[in-house]
Amino acid sequence: MQHGEARAEHEDPARPLSERGRRDVERVARAVARAGVRPARIAHSGKRRARETAELFAAALDPPGGVVEIGGLGPNDDPAVAARRAAGAAEHLMLVGHLPHLGRLASLLVLGDPARELVAFRMGGVVCLGREAGAWRVCWMLTPELVPAEQK
Repeated sequence: MQHGEARAEHEDPARPLSERGRRDVERVARAVARAGVRPARIAHSGKRRARETAELFAAALDPPGGVVEIGGLGPNDDPAVAARRAAGAAEHLMLVGHLPHLGRLASLLVLGDPARELVAFRMGGVVCLGREAGAWRVCWMLTPELVPAEQK
């Protein structure tokens, strides 16, 4: 998943989630939890906006392996590193990262070519990739725009 909307660098160089980003991520996380999605672990890039996004999802999904920081999920990291990690995973993982890396990773896994755009990631949106008979495919996608605001 792509992290939620973050504050601009000139506002806060650490780039935490904006209020809108936090609300969007919480709303999507609750929808994903209602759908029964249960990753074993949530991994993030270590950047503050990704960590905060991962923590909000963990609060809704309660993954048994918790939230961890891993390398290879930065905006300009080589997607082959994360692809090898995903291919070797014996459990369902949620990866929280950044563009353009996530787009390249999805394209590499599904199409075999990181340069061909496959998925239009959205801030705070989740894309589920699954593997069957050795082939990766896009199973579903949920963006903040698709999740209605809760009534108070």
